[in-house]
Amino acid sequence: MTDGLVGLLGLTFDEASGDRVVIRWKVRPELHQPAGIMHGGVYCTVVETVGSVGGTLWLGDRGSVVGVSNQTDFLRAVREGELVAVGTPVHRGRSQQLWQVEITDAEGRLVSRGQVRLQNLTRD
Repeated sequence: MTDGLVGLLGLTFDEASGDRVVIRWKVRPELHQPAGIMHGGVYCTVVETVGSVGGTLWLGDRGSVVGVSNQTDFLRAVREGELVAVGTPVHRGRSQQLWQVEITDAEGRLVSRGQVRLQNLTRD
């Protein structure tokens, strides 16, 4: 899980299961928006990544998942440091899953919060 966008963003997985996913990364200038703070798209990407990894692990060999909705709030501006995202399932059903993700800074302050709805694509 270090290729593609995950690798470009420098995301590191500390924990990954069908019940909980923890990702950390360093804020750096290439991830800033023009005002010099973390770009909101990075938060959205992390929310989607956390939920998709957890949802895929939970679904296992029954199929795969795709995101159908991502709603992410930006609560605190961040210019530097390390951020940690923790995702847990809110709902896991036959056809869809809902994962909640909280992103905190090194002081434990909530900087972003989001949820991603996933469609389960089960194999017949």
